[in-house]
Amino acid sequence: MFPILLALVAQATTSQSAVPTRLSSEQSAVLIPVNAAFVAFERGDGKALMAHVYADGRVTAVGTLASGFTGVRQSSFTEFAHNLSPERPFKERIKNPRVSIDGDIAMVWAPFTVELGGKLASCGMDHFDLVRERGSWKIMNITFSTRTTGCAK
Repeated sequence: MFPILLALVAQATTSQSAVPTRLSSEQSAVLIPVNAAFVAFERGDGKALMAHVYADGRVTAVGTLASGFTGVRQSSFTEFAHNLSPERPFKERIKNPRVSIDGDIAMVWAPFTVELGGKLASCGMDHFDLVRERGSWKIMNITFSTRTTGCAK
């Protein structure tokens, strides 16, 4: 039994995927509006999204979108939220987010996948920048790379 336990510990300490990301309570608080945004995307609920972002903040996509568009595409959160629809929801998930905080600003950097209709549509890296105002974190901007090939679920 002891050798098996040692082998499991060795595997856990050498395998990146076996080591869970440990976040402080402050880092977890930064992820609250990020996760709320993902729920809004999945429901196609622009109004819910706007509760967690700055209206004039930016959504910037760089790369190839599932729609086939390639290049740089930008919109304000107001424009982006207006285009969300319960008829066209999408499911976005991040893994192993890196959260950095300095006072009342924070950054989240994480690989993501997007599913449309239950099928993997795109992937890339998300970069969120957030501001804490009156004790609550809100998303100022999202910038992400995106591609439709080489994505792992």
